[in-house]
Amino acid sequence: MDRIVLPPAPAFPGVLEAALYAPDLDAAEEFYGHVLGLEKIARVGHRHVFFRAGATVLLLFNPAETRKGPSNPEMPVPPHGAEGPGHLCLTADAKAIHDWKDRLWAANVLVEADFHWPNGARSIYFRDPADNSIEIAEPRLWFPEA
Repeated sequence: MDRIVLPPAPAFPGVLEAALYAPDLDAAEEFYGHVLGLEKIARVGHRHVFFRAGATVLLLFNPAETRKGPSNPEMPVPPHGAEGPGHLCLTADAKAIHDWKDRLWAANVLVEADFHWPNGARSIYFRDPADNSIEIAEPRLWFPEA
């Protein structure tokens, strides 16, 4: 089968938003707002809660509610949702990762892994209340010039 010839792909300057799914939005809001200290942008009932994470917006959806389709007929976002834990990696420098580990310990959040990748970048991993795998890594993990 021949591949379709496509025009060049325009560049993406970054990720505008990332989504995770959490059936208990109260627990998710407490974790991301209080434990991780992210700024809450908006919440709509038991459907979703949104946070600012640097230049990206973190969308936390209740999968049972988002599968129903748009909550506002004037914004026809298609139904979506996922089952099972996802993954999100936040970025921080080496000192901040050390400080995050202390903060997580103080909040009784288990750090499942703390290691250096072959290129020397450090990552720590832990879970949110919905069992999503959350990582905090040095940017040089993917961007050696950072």
